[in-house]
Amino acid sequence: MPKIITEDMIEQAAIKALQERHDYNVLNCMTEEPDTLPDGTGRKDKKQVVLPDVMLESLCRINLDIPEQTVRTVVDELCRTPVSGDLMQTNYQNYQKIRNGITVEYNENGKKTSNIFRLLSYNDVLSNTFTVASQMWIKGETHWRRPDLIIFINGFPMIFIELKNSNIPVKNAYDINLKNYLKDIPYLFNYNQICVLSNGMETRLGSFAAGDEFFFEWLKVENEKENPDRKAIRENFTSLEYFIAGLCEPKNLLDYIENFILYDRRRTKIIAKNHQFFGVNNAYNAFLRREELKGKLGVFWHTQGSGKSYSMVMLARKIKHKCIGNFTFLVVTDREDLDTQIYKNFLRTEFITDKDKVQPANSKQLREELKTNKSILFTLIHKFRYDKGKKYPVLSERDDIIVIVDEAHHTQYKDLAENMRTGLPNAQFLAFTGTPLLGAKRLTNAWFGDYVSEYNFAESIKDNATVPLYYVKRVPEVELQNDFLDSDFAEILEEENLTDAEQRRLENHYAKELEVIKRDDRLDAIAQHIVYHFPRRGFRGKGMVISVDKFTAVKMYDKVSYYWKEEIKKLNAQITKTKDAAEKLRLKDLVDYMRKVEMAVVISEDADEDAKFAAEGLSIKPHRDRMNKVDENGFDIEDNFKDPNNPLQLVFVCAMWLTGFDAPSVSTLYLDKPMKGHTLMQTIARANRVYNGKESAD
Repeated sequence: MPKIITEDMIEQAAIKALQERHDYNVLNCMTEEPDTLPDGTGRKDKKQVVLPDVMLESLCRINLDIPEQTVRTVVDELCRTPVSGDLMQTNYQNYQKIRNGITVEYNENGKKTSNIFRLLSYNDVLSNTFTVASQMWIKGETHWRRPDLIIFINGFPMIFIELKNSNIPVKNAYDINLKNYLKDIPYLFNYNQICVLSNGMETRLGSFAAGDEFFFEWLKVENEKENPDRKAIRENFTSLEYFIAGLCEPKNLLDYIENFILYDRRRTKIIAKNHQFFGVNNAYNAFLRREELKGKLGVFWHTQGSGKSYSMVMLARKIKHKCIGNFTFLVVTDREDLDTQIYKNFLRTEFITDKDKVQPANSKQLREELKTNKSILFTLIHKFRYDKGKKYPVLSERDDIIVIVDEAHHTQYKDLAENMRTGLPNAQFLAFTGTPLLGAKRLTNAWFGDYVSEYNFAESIKDNATVPLYYVKRVPEVELQNDFLDSDFAEILEEENLTDAEQRRLENHYAKELEVIKRDDRLDAIAQHIVYHFPRRGFRGKGMVISVDKFTAVKMYDKVSYYWKEEIKKLNAQITKTKDAAEKLRLKDLVDYMRKVEMAVVISEDADEDAKFAAEGLSIKPHRDRMNKVDENGFDIEDNFKDPNNPLQLVFVCAMWLTGFDAPSVSTLYLDKPMKGHTLMQTIARANRVYNGKESAD
């Protein structure tokens, strides 16, 4: 019989570790009858989820400059248990109080005075009270519930911990316990920041409203270079110890609560994963050493799909919140889709508002804005263009401008980058990238300094931060003819909107290559493969067909649409002929799925595009109408594709949505375009996002 440890054994070990390692206070709140009081918590009734006495004592201690009567009044209000309302909204509002404090007013020496009343002391760790309570009965509207462990800071229930015997999957703790607690005692989560589920072998963390697929491990304790032995951890049932040793250390926990929690549009709570916590803090510490580093803050390499753009927000928020100064962040990208995505992340997490004008329209406006002291600006590197032959002017000699360059690759080493550095000679430079720096790209280190944080693809798969990607080579008899494709060709094809001159150069210089790639019989073979494979590939996530140019993207849409209808006819004929009931059901399932699938072309708009497409025997108008359509709910084509329940399942692209685009339900890419290095890695990463039921991508 395999060794099994019980949840009680895990609970006692956790309490011991919290007490001995971090000096937590311990409360055993177990009572034989659920409604028995006192139970050691100081609560007046068992609907309360806070520790009133601990709260009063702690908040008096950390708010010494505020009259005790005012403290008591605020504590009374904080101890109230609202029993209805929007839990996410309540949690968001309470988090603002936890992070920023509450403005209170009182009379002092006959004068009306206002002050910030703090719920936690972030700068004096020892002035806070850390408590772990076990088996605390909480009364719901209809049911009693008793969480295994709750970690309180200053009497506020910040961490919920549910334990299972080692032979019971952690998912049970999510599906049964956490969901029941949210239904029966939702007010336990009014102040909650982290939910923890563990059976000893495996421990997973997440926000109270996250799907179970977004819960994650915390196995690195002191730095990101650690390589935890996952096999030994499972065999020895020690996964919870790593979480306790690392994140439950008081200084780390306060840092995490203050700086590593975001709300996207106040509807989705995002809490940092293990790699984000270490990566952002590495970058933050580099910023503190900026004089020593002479403005080269480093390269932040976290693989695509691991939350890199949210890490960017967390870093900016921490610097703004913790450091004294009037800093300006300049976020630089080389693609409009990346620029838009990052801007939206800063907007939706309330670093900025939609009234802030932070995206300069052109080069001249960018130069003017950089002479001001706005808190953040977003720009394309191309807006550092300047009149040929003229020296780029110095825009600001400030040393508190922090330039964050996303996806630092080839455009960063040309004249535009020189202009940026000439214009901002004393700025601090930090590169974010989702792809490793290969070969000549290592030049990035000369511009930005050494790696400040590394989190590669293999690590992200181990952590379940992304899913594995599998490459299957199709139509080999065609691909064997492509051996002569050179890297210049791939680089030119990265750009979707070529000028007429560039298009002529492409067609003249690479006529042979284009003829092979765009040959009609070849495209037919690929379309037939897509039609056969897409409905039969296992997990039916969304898909992208990536073609060499806009015309081919539209051609592929037309061909796939034609063969799609033909395939449905064939399947219907097979359904009529077959006598096998199981086979009939399988075929009907395929047909039902195929009938529901919608497809669309997604390409950027071009001048005179109607005439250009007509010259190729194609019509762009119906596709452009679909791309511009906004439905009755205000959702556009991008929203439709990102929505896993929307029937738009397959899109045909050539460059749009290959970078800076995050749709977790995408599981399949049909790549029919020469690519290399950075762009190739960015593209395949469109399919590596974690999504419920998606175990891998192809």
